[in-house]
Amino acid sequence: MSTAAILVAAGQSRRMGFDKLFAELGSTPVLAHSLRTFQKAGCIDEIIVVTSNDKLSMIADWTNDHGLTKLTKVIPGGSLRHLSVMEGLKAVHPKTKFVAVHDGARPLLAVSDLERCCKLAKTHGAAACARRITDTVKRVDGNHRVTGSVDRTNLWAMETPQIFDLQLLMNAYDFVCTQNALVTDEVSAAELLGEAVHLSENLKPNLKITFPQDLELATQLLAMSDKPSCSS
Repeated sequence: MSTAAILVAAGQSRRMGFDKLFAELGSTPVLAHSLRTFQKAGCIDEIIVVTSNDKLSMIADWTNDHGLTKLTKVIPGGSLRHLSVMEGLKAVHPKTKFVAVHDGARPLLAVSDLERCCKLAKTHGAAACARRITDTVKRVDGNHRVTGSVDRTNLWAMETPQIFDLQLLMNAYDFVCTQNALVTDEVSAAELLGEAVHLSENLKPNLKITFPQDLELATQLLAMSDKPSCSS
């Protein structure tokens, strides 16, 4: 059962102020970290990057620079995230059975968390990486005044990758288009069809680089993960 990975990298980084996907994390661009994780994962057979037109050749050159032998296509995306994903779905190998969609701006995804999610998806047809919400959650009004509390029982924050049977996800996005709906992730698209999605809890940090301080935190986490374990 061949599994393709679609890395979404066509955003404008407006909240960041500069192109976060090409910002240096350690000595490697953020997006290249994400690509390396999928390269290492045994459950992934093919990698497709969906990006802006001006980045196509630059990312394609990474095939040799970063040893990305699974990177088969770098293609232009759409004006919205789900349109970019749909372009990626059209480009997967004909024998693809499952597809993993990942935000390129999540560079710290652990291979073990990716492979656990893959296994769950192949059992149930649809799975997504996520984390439990442990903070106290409040609802506010337009002036940022607290109006009440939100029960965090059974609340999870969605992350990526989100991994689906290819036909299921294509059906979901076809439905999104016919309904002219706007979705921010693949789980939301599947929900519109009434499809069940199982969650796989990430056991290691998987933050999304959105603001400059996120890059600082990711740098610290990466440095910690690179340190050798202390011996007794």
